[in-house]
Amino acid sequence: MHELSLLLVVDLVGIAVFAASGATAGVAKKLDLFGVVFVGFMAALGGGIMRDVFVNVQPFAFVDWRYAAVAVVTSAATFWLHPAVSRLYWTVLVLDAAGLGLFTVTGTLKALDAGIPPVGACIIGMITGIGGGLIRDLLTGEIPTVLRREIYAVAGLLGCASVAALDALHAQRPVSIALAAVLVFVLRMVALRRNWSAPTASGR
Repeated sequence: MHELSLLLVVDLVGIAVFAASGATAGVAKKLDLFGVVFVGFMAALGGGIMRDVFVNVQPFAFVDWRYAAVAVVTSAATFWLHPAVSRLYWTVLVLDAAGLGLFTVTGTLKALDAGIPPVGACIIGMITGIGGGLIRDLLTGEIPTVLRREIYAVAGLLGCASVAALDALHAQRPVSIALAAVLVFVLRMVALRRNWSAPTASGR
């Protein structure tokens, strides 16, 4: 598969995953159909829009109709087909971890392709990964996951570093995408299961 086609497919999968994550969070907050779709739309496309602004290109979300269509259709489907409310919490976390892995990888690779040095590309990749979740949490009245003690942005940043390293070693793109995305997903899920967290300032 051509590299551009591969990145498009992974991008659309990431959009669908984050849209489902955002929509599920909206369902858990008992939002109406419009609210659920709006939260899913912003969760799916917010990080990518920030990425495209940083690499100085027109946001794909506004140029390619497939991005918005996937976000809206997935969000609406999630509204009608969501599981029992008791299962929503872990559903959101699993979908969010998958979206984080996919978006950090594509964000980093697109920044590298735009000629941005590896360090800057990793930062943009991390922002791409955490942007949608940040917007989702703000819209649903939650403290953003990235600002809490949980291992979230750190997992994304490690994924960005790994995909940048693999790209420097001229690894095949499908291999780089798969390995880095799985790394982020596994780190995030293990951190959740084992309650790993970053240190916080101790109070007096």
